[in-house]
Amino acid sequence: MMKRIEALETIVRRTPDVPVVATCAATSRELANVEDRDNHLYLLDAMGLAVSVGTGLALAVEDGPVDRVYVVEGDGSLLMNLNAAATAGYLAPEKLVIVLLDNAVYASTGAIPTQATKLDLGAIAEAAGLRVIRADDLESLDAALERSRAEAGPWFIHSRISPENIPNAKLLLIDPVVHGNRFQRWLTDRV
Repeated sequence: MMKRIEALETIVRRTPDVPVVATCAATSRELANVEDRDNHLYLLDAMGLAVSVGTGLALAVEDGPVDRVYVVEGDGSLLMNLNAAATAGYLAPEKLVIVLLDNAVYASTGAIPTQATKLDLGAIAEAAGLRVIRADDLESLDAALERSRAEAGPWFIHSRISPENIPNAKLLLIDPVVHGNRFQRWLTDRV
């Protein structure tokens, strides 16, 4: 089973020139450890909001030069706000790609199991109107990212990953206002 850090390395390689909205905690820290880029928006202390922010962003750039908006979400965070998936399916922004890294635990808080141990979040996303691709290894994740870039969405890439965090990941101590401004400048330079 692939590790989160491996999935994030694949995502970073595929998204050098598009917005990437990352959920909080270990996912944001590990993404920044892979490569901290201006096109990365880390949602520090905003669990459950990555899909909402990504959906709004995808709608905002609908007629702009950015061809996709990627959201890196975890199962625990998505379960905190399942309405976000329903809203994304309802609004159906064609540029939206949600990459769910599903380890079935709250990895940042001691590996407490989530409801994803019994619920199929890909099936829920499909019922909400999102185009679902299953990608449980690096090869299928890479292929899913390529397909999501080539074909209109909204996409939901459901990737099962192992539950561990990388050891000694650097903390994200960036001021959220400064960070948001950095992302905004990067985005407005493209519009």
